[in-house]
Amino acid sequence: MMEEKERPWKTVSSKYLFRYPWLTVRCEDMLLPNGNHIPEYYILEYPDWVNTIALTKDGKFIMVRQYRPGIGRYCYELCAGVCEKEDSSPLESAQRELWEETGYGKGNWQEYMVISANPSTHTNLTHCFLATDVELIDHQHLEATEDLTVHLLTLEEVKTLLENNEIMQALNAAPLWKYMANI
Repeated sequence: MMEEKERPWKTVSSKYLFRYPWLTVRCEDMLLPNGNHIPEYYILEYPDWVNTIALTKDGKFIMVRQYRPGIGRYCYELCAGVCEKEDSSPLESAQRELWEETGYGKGNWQEYMVISANPSTHTNLTHCFLATDVELIDHQHLEATEDLTVHLLTLEEVKTLLENNEIMQALNAAPLWKYMANI
């Protein structure tokens, strides 16, 4: 829905502060429609991300648990990752990530929602998928930078984790809460 008087900010100038495969930061000199000036506005460039609410044929949620250095604790999470350039679509990225991190695959897949971690400063989107009737088809194929365990949880266990703030990743909590609201 288009609002009245929508006017985007204007970029006066832009410079990259650094560029790495997983994070690129640029500094924008911005002019707001009301005339206010922001000489240093930082934009974080990331590739798009994916995550998947994956359910087995008997209705168990496939979750992973791993240490997260940013908050210094272990977290339960959905299987998630980056949309790689060699993948043809976010769906292919999500299916690859589920297989790599858990060994699960097949099933029925649908895009469930698309969200942003922070539209104020992040350029990317997260494509959230719902995969039902998935099955164990292989072993994990973890990257050298991954150290995670796979957990099959009931609906009640996942709901309890959400209620007790044990699922800390907002991009995981949002689609899970949507799922809980729609069952």
